[in-house]
Amino acid sequence: MNGKESLLGLANIPELKRRLFYLFLGLAIYRFAIHIPAPGINAEAFLEFFQKAGGTLFGFLDIFSGGALRRFSICALGVMPYISASIIMQLMTVVFPNIKEYYKEGPEGRRKIAYYTRYLTVVICLIQGFGIAVGLERMVSPSGIPIVADPGWTFRIMTMITLCAGTLFLVWLGEQMTEHGIGNGISMIIFAGIVAGIFPAVFRTLKFVQTGEFSFFGLLLIFLLLFGILAFTCFMELSQRRIPVHYAKRQVGRQMVGGQTSYLPLKINSAGVIPPIFASSVLMFPATVASFVPLAFFQDLSRLLSPGGILYNLIFAGLIIFFCYFYTAVVFNPKEVAENLKKWGGFVPGIRPGRATEEFLERVLMRITLIGALYVAFICVLPNFLIYKMSIPFYFGGTSLLIVVGVALDLVGQIEAHLLSRQYETFIRQSKIKTR
Repeated sequence: MNGKESLLGLANIPELKRRLFYLFLGLAIYRFAIHIPAPGINAEAFLEFFQKAGGTLFGFLDIFSGGALRRFSICALGVMPYISASIIMQLMTVVFPNIKEYYKEGPEGRRKIAYYTRYLTVVICLIQGFGIAVGLERMVSPSGIPIVADPGWTFRIMTMITLCAGTLFLVWLGEQMTEHGIGNGISMIIFAGIVAGIFPAVFRTLKFVQTGEFSFFGLLLIFLLLFGILAFTCFMELSQRRIPVHYAKRQVGRQMVGGQTSYLPLKINSAGVIPPIFASSVLMFPATVASFVPLAFFQDLSRLLSPGGILYNLIFAGLIIFFCYFYTAVVFNPKEVAENLKKWGGFVPGIRPGRATEEFLERVLMRITLIGALYVAFICVLPNFLIYKMSIPFYFGGTSLLIVVGVALDLVGQIEAHLLSRQYETFIRQSKIKTR
């Protein structure tokens, strides 16, 4: 299916047009909501403080909030508390088997998981809101203006409720986009927030050329480099190891079923964007604490772990590799996969079912996870090297790049699925007419 046929297909499918309309409507509402300021804050003083603390966890979270944290709007926390709650629920499946059983119960189990995830999101929002409110009361802009004009419990409770309400509204909006639109609504909200920062970055880069700080040839090299990184990221995100699986023939009633050949796809990057998010949060924690607590220990640790340093990049890459292995072990269980294959009469050619299949899957998973971990570490460390070592105005972080590419590929895949289903329906109708 070429690009022209895809565009014609979009125009000929009313359901797909309706879903795209709901998607863009939800994104428009989200972009409007992030401009609603939270009460009790001196916006100019906070923006002045934020520009100074851009290399801390504030700057990292501002990327995923689409600039809402910079403006300190009602959606300043974005959907990150919900993402954190979802990750915690996945990690809890290792500790609590009852939660793991919910994932196996189908739609009813997923509803229970979503129910608990929302309540955990509220708890995280209230804790983060209280911490932010207390921190804001102590903050003063570089020009000496207090960020909070009237500190106290009234401001703290109001901030907790406001930020919690903003996050829950975005979660609800994302769920509506998932149900009535196309793609995952929560992912699309994060995607829109990141993409919204691309155009200002491009304009800033063009200004470097106009002022003579950067040559046109250098700008061309930057765009070629960015294109190459995007192509490499897309290739790696789509790469997978396909393990062939044969299903033995068996008799069910009076029919023989099975005898098919399929494959088990193992993605090179099974952990997704979770490892760089965890690694960035861990490394930015000292700088964030140093902005709240003026202790010499945290100040020295913050300078030691400043972005761009050799120690920072080495620890960052090591944490990414560790979290890649850790999260892959959480989301993929070779023992469970081997048991399911044995249950349904499937086997890997040349490998005995059961324990031997489990060990084979573990070996394959360890090898491809190493490749995936090195790839994620390279993509995330490269922007730091370009910015701090080569002074290249590269505004697209590795974590942001992974999110944008992953969400975009998922969106394109779902649109193509709708187009293919439309073609199949048309083919079936035409076959029925010919048969009559």
